[in-house]
Amino acid sequence: MSVGWLVDPAVAPLAAMLILAAAPNLILRVVGVLLSRGIDEQSEALAFVRGLALALLAGVVGKLIANPPGALAATTTTGRIGAILIAVAAFFLARRSIFAALLAGEATLIASLALR
Repeated sequence: MSVGWLVDPAVAPLAAMLILAAAPNLILRVVGVLLSRGIDEQSEALAFVRGLALALLAGVVGKLIANPPGALAATTTTGRIGAILIAVAAFFLARRSIFAALLAGEATLIASLALR
């Protein structure tokens, strides 16, 4: 397989950005996996990290509801809250399926836009 397209002046900067953006992420993931081997899953440190991740996620969701960017701003607040409630219900009804929650939430947002 030829890699001549990598040195094409139109493609080279994009390829370099992709590689330079992905490399640190991949390296840090590998380091994280290697360092996590000795951590007890029931430790207080890991419970703190889980709690922190959950708090950050709740903050992002709250911000998206209160001050939506872009196309999400075209939906009503009631539609956004309804989409979250339906997504959470779908998550639990489908035996903790994130995919089902995502589909239900998106379908609710699209329906709220169509009914507006």
